[in-house]
Amino acid sequence: MADPYAYAGLFLAAFLAATLLPMQSEAVLAALLVAGGQPVAALLVVASLGNVLGATLNWGLGRWLWQARDSRWFPASPARLAQAEHWYRRYGRWSLLFSWLPVIGDPLTLVAGLLREPLPVFLLLVSIGKIGRYLLVAELALQAA
Repeated sequence: MADPYAYAGLFLAAFLAATLLPMQSEAVLAALLVAGGQPVAALLVVASLGNVLGATLNWGLGRWLWQARDSRWFPASPARLAQAEHWYRRYGRWSLLFSWLPVIGDPLTLVAGLLREPLPVFLLLVSIGKIGRYLLVAELALQAA
């Protein structure tokens, strides 16, 4: 029987784990998978949706920060920002496939927004990486069960 609290908790854990907050959602997903009672596909959809939406919040925050680039408190000089933009345009777009990685993945999604990565491209690459990670977590958790 579907437990709405399980889905809500998983969504919240996945959403927050994708923001700049130091959290993880893999353990929540694995625990729900091992416990059984919820359809595997539904758990994967909820976790993936929450995680991609959390990353999109970071992207939006980056877009907002772009508006403040001329402010005195902005953390990068115009020259440094131009250098970062050049690097990102050359290598960064494809690095979004690794947005699921701990420590570097969440800031990467913020930088993608800051450097004005188009939302459709951002969503495609981030979704591929994050869904792929959850599929691997599910496979490992179900094998261990």
